[in-house]
Amino acid sequence: MTIRVLLADDQDMVRTGLRLIIDRREGLSVVGEAADGRQAVARAIELQPDVVLMDVRMPGATGVEATRHITASWPGPGPAPRVLVLTTFDLDEYVHAALRAGAVGFLLKNSPPDQLVEAIRATANGDPALAPSVTRRLIDTVTALPPALMPDAPSPAAPEGGLADLLTERELRVLVLVARGLSNARIASALGLSEANVKSRVNRVLTRLGVENRVQAAVLAHQEGLAGIVRTPPHRDR
Repeated sequence: MTIRVLLADDQDMVRTGLRLIIDRREGLSVVGEAADGRQAVARAIELQPDVVLMDVRMPGATGVEATRHITASWPGPGPAPRVLVLTTFDLDEYVHAALRAGAVGFLLKNSPPDQLVEAIRATANGDPALAPSVTRRLIDTVTALPPALMPDAPSPAAPEGGLADLLTERELRVLVLVARGLSNARIASALGLSEANVKSRVNRVLTRLGVENRVQAAVLAHQEGLAGIVRTPPHRDR
């Protein structure tokens, strides 16, 4: 199945470059472009793409405002497109605003083409796609919060025996790579597995840890001590 992508960026050269990268990849196709936030919303409704690649700073409605409109006020038919924010500005205020608005991922414009393509595929599947630097800062922010300032949802708690007693060796490796912000495609490449196998293992990790998403799993991994997980002695996979 071809993933249909809408490009939203106010710079013609950026859109042209993105189109060249995306259209050359198997299973990806750019179906339209928009030069500002209002156009992005209108074109998304018109074209019904799978993914909107959204710049943050655009004239008129910003990318954050357009993202909020697409995700919260989608008129249909069908599900709303998933939004991947792509920006030059690696600023926490943009990251938080984009994610609160409903974006699935946040990537920097200086990311390698392969990372961009992987992020688009992950976004289309509903998997969070965050630049590694963004993932690390989000985790640091969450783990540094005092209990009184934590969200109402309970924080993930590690098992008494530690993660090594709860997960297999391969699952621990998967968790480490999730905690580093890697997509399923990059985890598959690193471990010599198929993407389908990695997705299945990630789901098992989330279930065994009792967490709802990859960010919670990453937070738990860092709370346990990522270096300690990496040095965990190998044991039989099960």
